[in-house]
Amino acid sequence: MPVRRAARVGRVKALAIERRDVAPAVLDVADPVAGDGEVLVRIEAASVNGFDLAIAAGRIWAAMPADFPVVLGRDYAGTVAAVGAGVDAFKVGQPVAGIVTGPRLGPGSIGELYVAPAAKVTPRPGGVTAVDATAIGLAGVTAATAMDVLGVGPGDTLLVSGATGGVGSFAVQLAAAAGARVVATAAAGEASAFVTSLGAHEVVDFTGDLATAVRAVAPDGVTAVLHAAGDPVALAALLAPAGRLVSLQGATAEQVGRDDITVTAIQSKYTPERLGRLLDAAASGRLSVAVGATFPLAAATDALEWFADLRHLGKAVVTI
Repeated sequence: MPVRRAARVGRVKALAIERRDVAPAVLDVADPVAGDGEVLVRIEAASVNGFDLAIAAGRIWAAMPADFPVVLGRDYAGTVAAVGAGVDAFKVGQPVAGIVTGPRLGPGSIGELYVAPAAKVTPRPGGVTAVDATAIGLAGVTAATAMDVLGVGPGDTLLVSGATGGVGSFAVQLAAAAGARVVATAAAGEASAFVTSLGAHEVVDFTGDLATAVRAVAPDGVTAVLHAAGDPVALAALLAPAGRLVSLQGATAEQVGRDDITVTAIQSKYTPERLGRLLDAAASGRLSVAVGATFPLAAATDALEWFADLRHLGKAVVTI
């Protein structure tokens, strides 16, 4: 039988927003307890994503109901601290990772403890640190979702717009591993070297004439586009007829003005199995994880500031 910890009443530290129109801060919040079918995770690392910046800026309140205090963080890695009744798949001390899901804002992962439904928790393989696992998290799963929809492979030329971001950096690797030719957008210098190290075959400078740069390496147009950043209309114009564009920004076929291509707006589709495949790829060395900076929980607001700087390369991870 799994070991279960008795319920307790106390407070733990977390990066949270106490009420609307208040900036995030490291606060004392209620100590969570695993209920039936749940796992209590002692967080070792949690990464920062664009969604966290949107919450901090107040852009999400109209779209999602919130239970305050709202704890930031959408992915995590740590160890099992306790399990609720009916949970037999996990044991105390087991390394795990996962992504925060649900229709409401409230509990998040940038804190000392997080409670997740057992069915949403992914076992973390040996050889994958908590920092790397959480850096894969939401960004990696979103990239995998995009690659599944695009279905790129040998014979495809994929343009990754936003290749230096978390999603883009994983998409470059997944597409190259699938046999596609990858054209990545990045500024000259360090950013260009970064995406090249991930497997991009060609790098085009988005700060200049992007269309001319892409046409120079793909005269007949690209067959697929991942729209993680940039102008979707300009990107769609670079597609060959019958091309595919997947947008993380909600672009539609009507918006881009072409009826001879397929445009699909997607959201991340998390399953423990999908994250598990990415963690296994990292454990075997087939997937590289770019962590740009780590911050202790006490400096978690600095992690938000670092990640908000568009010049950043790699993920920002808060360690607990």
